[in-house]
Amino acid sequence: MNSTICKPTISPLHPSSLFPQITLCKTIRDLKQVHAHMIKTAQIHDPLAAAEVLRFCALSNDRNVEYARKVFDQMRQPNCFSWNTIIRGLSESNDDDNLLAFFLFCRMVCDGFVQPNQFTFPSVLKVCARTARIREGKQVHGLVVKYGLDSDEFVVSNLVRLYVMCGIIEDAHVLFHRNVIEFGKGDAVMTNKRRDEGMVVLWNVMVDGYVRLGMFGAVRELFDRMPQRSVVSWNVMISGYAQNGFFKEAIEMFREMQMEDVYPNYVTLVSVLPAISRLGALELGKWVHLYAEKKEIDIDDVLGSALVDMYSKCGSIEEALQVFERLPKKNAITWSAVIGGLAMHGKANDAIDYFSRMDRAGVTPSDVTYIGVLSACSHAGLVDEGKYFFNHMVKVVGLEARIDHYGCMVDLFGRAGLLEEAEKLILNIPIKPDDVIWKALLGACKMYGNMEMGKRVAEKLMDMAPNDSGSYVALSNIYASSGNWESVAEVRLTMKKMDIQKDPGCSWIELDGEIHEFLVEDDSHHRAKEILAMLEEISNQLKLIGYRPNTAQVLLNMDEEEKEGALHYHSEKIAVAFGLISTSPHSPLRIVKNLRVCEDCHSSMKLISKIYKRKIIVRDRKRFHHFEDGSCSCGDYW
Repeated sequence: MNSTICKPTISPLHPSSLFPQITLCKTIRDLKQVHAHMIKTAQIHDPLAAAEVLRFCALSNDRNVEYARKVFDQMRQPNCFSWNTIIRGLSESNDDDNLLAFFLFCRMVCDGFVQPNQFTFPSVLKVCARTARIREGKQVHGLVVKYGLDSDEFVVSNLVRLYVMCGIIEDAHVLFHRNVIEFGKGDAVMTNKRRDEGMVVLWNVMVDGYVRLGMFGAVRELFDRMPQRSVVSWNVMISGYAQNGFFKEAIEMFREMQMEDVYPNYVTLVSVLPAISRLGALELGKWVHLYAEKKEIDIDDVLGSALVDMYSKCGSIEEALQVFERLPKKNAITWSAVIGGLAMHGKANDAIDYFSRMDRAGVTPSDVTYIGVLSACSHAGLVDEGKYFFNHMVKVVGLEARIDHYGCMVDLFGRAGLLEEAEKLILNIPIKPDDVIWKALLGACKMYGNMEMGKRVAEKLMDMAPNDSGSYVALSNIYASSGNWESVAEVRLTMKKMDIQKDPGCSWIELDGEIHEFLVEDDSHHRAKEILAMLEEISNQLKLIGYRPNTAQVLLNMDEEEKEGALHYHSEKIAVAFGLISTSPHSPLRIVKNLRVCEDCHSSMKLISKIYKRKIIVRDRKRFHHFEDGSCSCGDYW
């Protein structure tokens, strides 16, 4: 009799198939179903499957740390892998979970059943560093030595990070150099892959430490000595420079990175774009955008917002809008970026329209969004609209007004000539006004010639920030505008005694990817003679059409000819002259200036755009001016 031998079938959730079933889970919901079956069938204590459940809950993209803790608590005798998994998962979560990670580590050590290893300590040290618990960190350091792990590169890297983040740079420095010298990493050829990676991390941590402390001379020296550099090394330097105001250095570092054949990644682009924005380096910004698309780097809300911001601040609001409209997902960050960009370009109605679109799209505006729309109202003199949006923010959306919002309202009132209303607002806001708010009012006092209030506000600012040149210069200008040269001399003498230096006017222009910087009366450029000749030609052309310099802007006690000469060499005029001799006819010029454009330069730029048939885009400290065919986009309201 023939018989068929049948192999026994295995249930999809048979113990031997639990592990692959868990690995196939995509979401925490899938995982919970598998885990529930394990509990129901008393298979919860399968060590391999239980450890994988824990790993998924604690470390996957769809992690659930609270559920991971419950899974861990159900494990009878967790091994070192399980301890490391739950500690790492908690260490990468919020502050409360960070502390729980540390307490679990203490329990692990005290129980003594399982000994921590080289994979345990990095997570624990990260918790100590992140929560600035240096005392506990030093105790962990002692355990590292006790267990003989003080030569492990990744453990040492996290020890160095601990001391760096707790501000004990001397100990970090000693620990770093001891390990670098011990392993001969200055010169030796590395053969162990883990050690190679660990030493790069160690160098990166030390570089990051110097950046955090603002020691940029030391950090550059250390960076140049690195035997190996990863993309992280370059990113730390670029972001460090950019976040601390060294924008040219950030861009130079970005260029060096490419010359070293290191490929920028997502973090690199997000880090360098703010520096590009600040200097108005549009061509480099376009290259970054093209690179992201070519390398298929995901242009998400963060990178997308950075690109919108870059195009806006580099003078191309049209391209900023194009990037925004192409973003697959828009949130409060991206909407805020485009509304802020429109505000900066004086397109108040468009900014308000985009705010309405945001509302229709069901996206709740953030406090940053309101700063953008309030700025738009300020630049266009839309007082009633500004009041509406401020009240909408507080009473409808329920956001608490910050000092920046009050600053926008003071600026709105001040530009519109409502000085008393602006001062009343400052005196009645529920938070202490800062110097920025008072400076906004002081600028309005100068604009509208309110001498009495201007003196009062300037003196207030001098008490708040005695070493800030802005209030002294503004008070000096107020006195000078009324011809009170004696008081001007007194203010200038006070500045000299206190060694307070006025911020010099500075302008930048990008040409063929290179940033050219010009100061007032600057003759240091290698084409200075040609620039000077162009300035003379511009002056002659302006005179031919009857323009005379507005010498009332020169608030110094000198004769008219000297005043005209002083206006002649303002930094933005030098930048424009350089642009005219360096670019093809009819091509636009984009200038970035660190101070507000003066009235004479503003009037001159309008005429220069008409004479030379050029569009001239100038970004000053507050906003953009698009000069074209003798007029400006601001409508002379700035």
